[in-house]
Amino acid sequence: MLPDLDTIIENFEILDDPMDRYEYVIELGKLMPKMPEAAKIEDNRVSGCESQVWIDVSLKDDAGHPALKLEGDSDSHIVKGFVALMVALYEGKTPDEAIEADGFDLLKRLAFGSHITSKRSNGVRAMVDRIRKDAGRLRTLN
Repeated sequence: MLPDLDTIIENFEILDDPMDRYEYVIELGKLMPKMPEAAKIEDNRVSGCESQVWIDVSLKDDAGHPALKLEGDSDSHIVKGFVALMVALYEGKTPDEAIEADGFDLLKRLAFGSHITSKRSNGVRAMVDRIRKDAGRLRTLN
């Protein structure tokens, strides 16, 4: 089971070595629930990522309030870990909160700024844009 965002941040704070951080990101990807194959459709594919990435954003009821539910996967272990970080950040947020949250800023906060390739950085930005777009669409449905 994927830890909550606060636990993930705490764990990153004790990891100084960039390779240890990448290994932890890969481990987070392995902890994510398996995305059903039926959800790996073109509508859920994130364009702009070098690897294959799928993110399905839907609404769930959280004590009478709408909250985002995310499922995701990638054909790359490291990218699946970045998907896990986005799930940890956005899962359970209202659509309005998700639109305001910045997943790319989370990577900077976790000190990935200088250790992430520009292609991966663009991929994370594409994931963030996609989640925000879906949150905006879901906001209008609710």
